[in-house]
Amino acid sequence: MNRYKILSSEPRLVILSAPSGAGKSSLAKALATDPRFGISVSHTTRSPRPGEQDGVHYHFVDHATFAHMVADGAFLEHAQVFGNRYGTTRAAVESLLSEGRHVILDIDWQGARRIKALWPEALAIFILPPSLEALEARLRGRGQDDESVIVGRMDKARAEIAHAREFDHIIVNDEFDEALADLKTLIAEGRVRRPLRYDPGLFAPIGA
Repeated sequence: MNRYKILSSEPRLVILSAPSGAGKSSLAKALATDPRFGISVSHTTRSPRPGEQDGVHYHFVDHATFAHMVADGAFLEHAQVFGNRYGTTRAAVESLLSEGRHVILDIDWQGARRIKALWPEALAIFILPPSLEALEARLRGRGQDDESVIVGRMDKARAEIAHAREFDHIIVNDEFDEALADLKTLIAEGRVRRPLRYDPGLFAPIGA
């Protein structure tokens, strides 16, 4: 028997995925202010960005340490993104579940696919920006990346959005407070408060 099948509707395992800049990390942090929720802190080989703290935003490790953890079977899922590696440890997820809290996984679509294979009942939610123009504006507004990185992130965003159809639900993060309210309602009740609205031209792959 798959040991992870023990997870029932309470507590819930919630997967959040989105293209970079869509706001999933901010939504996850907002959820985590509620003691009923806990964010599984991933491991990564990338360098910390300004303001990020080890053990809070990520566990920052070098490539050799990450490789050893992979070999030891520490990760439920791991992937390489923009030359850096990211992974979710079994220990982090199991610790939060043992506390009776909903577990929030802030991971990409590849990791979501792997987690769903372990926990089919996990709630997988894809966060969209209202448009690609809005997404690009957010990336530029962060002031963290040069032009070549932004172009790469936009190309990757288009590819990631095509996988939104694999998720259980989609939420558009246009107005943050509304998106957060929809997210909380969806986790609690399995529904959203308002109809899904997105640019049908830019996000045509979703409804294809």
